[in-house]
Amino acid sequence: MAVIGAGTMGNGIAQVFAQSGWHVTLIDVQAVQLQKALQTIEKNLDRMIAKGTLPATSKQEIVDKLTTNTVIANGVQDAAIVVEAATENKKIKLAIFKEIDQHAPASCILASNTSSIPIQEIADATQRPQQVIGMHFMNPVPVMKLVEVIKSPVTLQSVTEKTVALSKALGKVPCIVNDFPGFISNRILMPMLNEAICSLEEGVAGVEEIDTIMKLGMAHPMGPLQLADLIGLDVCLSIMQVLETGFNNPKYKAAALLETLVKEGKLGVKSGEGFYQYKSGSKELVVNPRFNA
Repeated sequence: MAVIGAGTMGNGIAQVFAQSGWHVTLIDVQAVQLQKALQTIEKNLDRMIAKGTLPATSKQEIVDKLTTNTVIANGVQDAAIVVEAATENKKIKLAIFKEIDQHAPASCILASNTSSIPIQEIADATQRPQQVIGMHFMNPVPVMKLVEVIKSPVTLQSVTEKTVALSKALGKVPCIVNDFPGFISNRILMPMLNEAICSLEEGVAGVEEIDTIMKLGMAHPMGPLQLADLIGLDVCLSIMQVLETGFNNPKYKAAALLETLVKEGKLGVKSGEGFYQYKSGSKELVVNPRFNA
């Protein structure tokens, strides 16, 4: 199999496939990103070994199943399934799928890890739309059990069945949904995160108070503002824009504060600053001073 995109989601997807015995080609145009991905996977495996959830003898076997490539055409030519995990940008994803379609075997399943873009729009970039499906993993991929399987109106039933079986073989729990913007996960989650941002912007409560109320009052393991930081505020904004456009409904309009933070490059964990501040090596959760009353 092949994974396109060696970021957080891509390297996690590559890891779970390799752990399940698949030979994986991890593809990214940036060679340095591929090396970082392999280092991340090794660290994840070391952490599992330390916790006793993975035998130490399995690490090298898993690592040996991973190869890298900077050229899509070369990386997908022998794949039975390709999972695209590039940035949440429709133009980029459509270009990638067009290229995969030209070089992957005729029987290959083409899956996207998109978190919001309708699968039919992605499928239309190929000559085999019936073999295109959504395979939306959750972050962090090696830990989270859910795979949201999104079938378009033209996805073959056999492709859906194979994807469900494959997800189970990876140790995941697949849930099939129909093809709408945001699917189920982000159609429900993102408006909640956006409303939390609106509440902060309006001065209803502070960052810590909003997150504490949702954690203790609603039994959420993480508050919505912390979760938005973890996902990436740029990704949250992109998904809200997909929802607003896809449904043509102003209720999905992104909070002005979210747009401002993204314009400033304050993207959450990955930039070191969002609703909280993040320092390398520190697990302490510190509210961004700009939001202190």
